[in-house]
Amino acid sequence: MKVLANDGLTQSGIDALKENGFEVITDKVAQENLIAYINENQVTVLLVRSATKVTKEMVDNCPSLEIIGRGGVGMDNIEVAYAREKGKHVINTPAASSESVAELVFAHLFSGSRFLQDSNRQMPVKGNTEFAKLKKKYEAGIELRGKTIGIVGIGRIGQEVARIALGLGMKVIASDTRIGKASVRVDFYNQQYINVEIETEPLEQLIQHSDFITLHVPAQNGPIIGKTELAKMKTGAAIVNCARGGVIDEEALIEALDSGKLAFAGLDVFENEPTPSEQILTHPKISLTPHTGAATEEAQDRIGTELANQIASILLVK
Repeated sequence: MKVLANDGLTQSGIDALKENGFEVITDKVAQENLIAYINENQVTVLLVRSATKVTKEMVDNCPSLEIIGRGGVGMDNIEVAYAREKGKHVINTPAASSESVAELVFAHLFSGSRFLQDSNRQMPVKGNTEFAKLKKKYEAGIELRGKTIGIVGIGRIGQEVARIALGLGMKVIASDTRIGKASVRVDFYNQQYINVEIETEPLEQLIQHSDFITLHVPAQNGPIIGKTELAKMKTGAAIVNCARGGVIDEEALIEALDSGKLAFAGLDVFENEPTPSEQILTHPKISLTPHTGAATEEAQDRIGTELANQIASILLVK
């Protein structure tokens, strides 16, 4: 049986599949050629990340395809319900990248709170001629400890964010339309740990009470943080989006940053991927990464081996 990992797969995942007798193809096939390629090669399993789209047309016209796998959490690039209705198995790895995304959230928070996104641009250009000016410009940094972080979406990734925040001594609040309470375990040395119960609250309250807001929600039909919501945030607060592009109104975000309403923002995802707006890319108050939330070696290893185990459990027990 053939597995096409169209958006790539780590060696650990490839090895795990080969050990179970699967032939693994890692060629990148263009979207418009994918149906023909799957049929010509009689591909049984298609593995994707966020780049490849699995359409209804693909589901209807690829009879050899039995499993569609998404390396990651969100599956908005796959026609999940339709594929399952047509008898295809659709799998993903919801827990494999939680830690890596959560750590990136704090990379953006630390970056913005100490002006790293701007100082890293300015120091190579002016560091040897305007050192004193730059020092004065960036001397009003803030600490995360003792601040309130509002987590919108307290699922797996949101809980990892909460775990790190609690370890940093932050106050944690959360909002979620599906979860009323989350129990977050924080582990310490020598098998010691504490469990912290986090009760969710309405989004409007979270917006008003948070020093930092981080979003961990699936793709939406429109932004959940727009001009109205930004206006209700604390003056000098900040926001991070490592979830999905479009959940923040980017035009309203720029206005809030320019006016001083927000201190900074951190963005890993964008409205117009893969071509974010010039205003976003050049803004001195925005910390930027190119949709790399799950892009750590550890996360990709977990994704690969977890997908391989799921595939084997489905196909080898038939």
